[in-house]
Amino acid sequence: MGSKLGAGIAAMVFAIPLLIGAGVAGIGIALFGGSGAASSMICTPDGRPTGVVPGLTAEQMDNAGVIVAIGKQMGVPEAGWVVAIAAAMQESKLRNLHYGDRDSLGLFQQRPSMGWGTAQQITTPTYAATKFFERLTAAPNWQTMSVNDAAQTVQGSGFPNAYAQHEDTARAIVAAVSGVRCQPAPAMAGTGDCNNIRAPNAAAMTAINFACGQRGLPYMWGGNGPQNGDAGFDCSGLTKAAYTAAGISLPRTAHTQYHAGPRVPDGSLLPGDLVFYGPRSKIRHVGLYIGNGKMLNAPTFGQPVQIDNYRSPGDDYAGATRPAR
Repeated sequence: MGSKLGAGIAAMVFAIPLLIGAGVAGIGIALFGGSGAASSMICTPDGRPTGVVPGLTAEQMDNAGVIVAIGKQMGVPEAGWVVAIAAAMQESKLRNLHYGDRDSLGLFQQRPSMGWGTAQQITTPTYAATKFFERLTAAPNWQTMSVNDAAQTVQGSGFPNAYAQHEDTARAIVAAVSGVRCQPAPAMAGTGDCNNIRAPNAAAMTAINFACGQRGLPYMWGGNGPQNGDAGFDCSGLTKAAYTAAGISLPRTAHTQYHAGPRVPDGSLLPGDLVFYGPRSKIRHVGLYIGNGKMLNAPTFGQPVQIDNYRSPGDDYAGATRPAR
């Protein structure tokens, strides 16, 4: 709300006829698994490892090297290394901490009281990494999860969406210590076309498909759509309704949606991400990115729900977030 602007590792492709709402002419195609899931990530040799990632210390890189080495030794696919590094970045910033919340210790802040091992064991990086990978690979279908969800399955954090923000850094770290570069499959970039939807996971697919079905409905200040008794939508009403259809609850306004996060690093947009405009102190507009430089949005009075370019000369683009369960 507010004033508006005037094939990879085991890649799996599914067609799903969701066709939520009116006016969806085609059947969408989704690449499930999240932006960094093993099922949608291409991991390839990329020359000699550099051992360096800007902003990280030698201690952090050494600990990352231990995690990757243990993953390789255990036969864990490369995408699992990314999951483990993202988890350790969130829990300890890749430092072997001898303190933490309650009895949490080590790289992954594992707890003796929760059966992870003794304090001495879980502050030994090789042991901590082994235990992490044991629980990761024991999780059913972990390779079809997003990096965030796979890490959360192991960690059981009170901040269940915190791992996504470290995915890009984790991929850079894996490349630096192993010479293996893991990237989202090219098709994850999306098409920008409601008749041929591509999305990184089922939630993003559902949200995009829902929003595509609302095209042509009028802009309505404070509108939450026909599903809620309104003739149309405003910008944040559309994005909230789209993700409600996907089982994800968002705050109501563009400003609060932006600050709910988690943020998407520049250059890493995927279909289903929310794109925001205005000063960060007062976000005024939001759209739903669908790939190929396009977004679905409810622009302003007199303009219906439609597809627009997500960037234009002189816009006040503030950044993007990636809603997750």
